[in-house]
Amino acid sequence: MKPRIVIPILIVVLAQSAWAQVSPARLAQMDAVIVAAIADKKLPGAVVLVGRKGRVVWRKAYGDRAVEPAREPMTPDTIFDLASLTKIVATTTSIMILVERGKLRLNDPVSVYIPELKGEGRDRITIEQLLTHVSGYAPDFDLRERWTGYDEAIKHLIKEPLRNPPGTRFTYSDIGFITLGEVVARVSGMPLDQFAQKNIFGPLRMHDTGFRPSAALKARIAPTERRRGQLSYLGDTAVNAGAEGELWLRGEVHDPTSYRMNGVAGHAGLFSTADDLAIYCQMILNGGTYGGVRILSPLTVAEMTRPRVVASNGATAGSAGT
Repeated sequence: MKPRIVIPILIVVLAQSAWAQVSPARLAQMDAVIVAAIADKKLPGAVVLVGRKGRVVWRKAYGDRAVEPAREPMTPDTIFDLASLTKIVATTTSIMILVERGKLRLNDPVSVYIPELKGEGRDRITIEQLLTHVSGYAPDFDLRERWTGYDEAIKHLIKEPLRNPPGTRFTYSDIGFITLGEVVARVSGMPLDQFAQKNIFGPLRMHDTGFRPSAALKARIAPTERRRGQLSYLGDTAVNAGAEGELWLRGEVHDPTSYRMNGVAGHAGLFSTADDLAIYCQMILNGGTYGGVRILSPLTVAEMTRPRVVASNGATAGSAGT
């Protein structure tokens, strides 16, 4: 029987409006909820950070970041696999930086930047439709197909059929953000991980944030699941568990498609801490600036967070991939 996957979580809440009252008693109400979830084995541990008006007012670690093969207590500086937060923190922010620089526009067809995407409506997909999940792509590639490597993923992207005509239906799509990651690479001339490091994480001093974290950070990374007999990577180092061996994913992306792409993709692959995510969130709340460094303009942040109607029932999404 495959072991149940129990993944530690992190929660970051920031607020700066006057109505958001903070008191130790109210914050402590979180304790009972999280402790109960740990006792029920719904999660092994968590890190919770709450900020208000530009400062951290609550930071606490609960439970364990690992329970196998040995128990390790959770610490506030634990590094987590951010999964789909990659879409917002790395990919969407990179796209909007390129928009600000005049390198692309939200209403541009993606085929302007990836000309191989043509036929069957693909050449009508816009950057904004990719960001708001109305591109027509399916949620993910068919995982039954066997392939490995970033270049192979792009080959699959180019031939990937659309499920719906562009702009007609909301479908949360990793494929759409894989496409956006490739747009960043082609327009900027550098891979998504390098562009985001140079233009987002480095300037904001988000020192524990990035793709494919180095082996030096392994001790602080929360593992996600155990996998058998496959090649994996920690930083640039390849490790093979062997045909019968078991290997815990620790510092390697949990998402199967990003894993196949060697850990750098527009939809998943980013790692970070609660404190680094708080910096990013505060930058957005500040209208694009933090610590004297401007990442985005206030107008760009407003455009990112402006609701768009994406479904017939009135459901909305921003251009931040949410």
